[in-house]
Amino acid sequence: MELSYKQILKDINTFVFDVDGVFTDGSLLITTKGELLRKMSVKDGYALKTALKKGYRICIITGGTNQGVRDRLKGLGVTDIFLGAHHKEEPLDEYLDIYEIDPKNVLYMGDDLPDIPPMKRVALPCCPQNAVPEVKEISKYVSHKVGGDGCVRDVIEQVLKVRGDWYDNFSSKND
Repeated sequence: MELSYKQILKDINTFVFDVDGVFTDGSLLITTKGELLRKMSVKDGYALKTALKKGYRICIITGGTNQGVRDRLKGLGVTDIFLGAHHKEEPLDEYLDIYEIDPKNVLYMGDDLPDIPPMKRVALPCCPQNAVPEVKEISKYVSHKVGGDGCVRDVIEQVLKVRGDWYDNFSSKND
């Protein structure tokens, strides 16, 4: 019998995310000078920082090569960032090997066809609401949020809540 995504949440200690279509809505704004601009949700950023502070591992694997994306994620505390990854299972395997992470403890969120191979290797493949149908089909959880609008926070918050690591962020010393 296959476990439901809610049963798997308690075992997750590592998050792996794509960028475009997950942290962003997948659109690009192109300036007259040819710069590519993306928009990310601060709610996703807050959840990332909270997970890192609680000791969870976070890895980014993206086909994009934008230095601004790297700088933003590093600014949030993410150190494991693979840019220009078109065969995403290779950096995933490298990351899991380096830190000796069991795939049964990994959540991967992607939105498009290049994400399918690594998603098939982890315990909890997830996607935003606006992922392509093939990714939705293999996902154990499809967020009610679209890419760029809190889907990263959605999955991080669910894991941290199940593991008792979310709410204690908000209690004051007087509680």
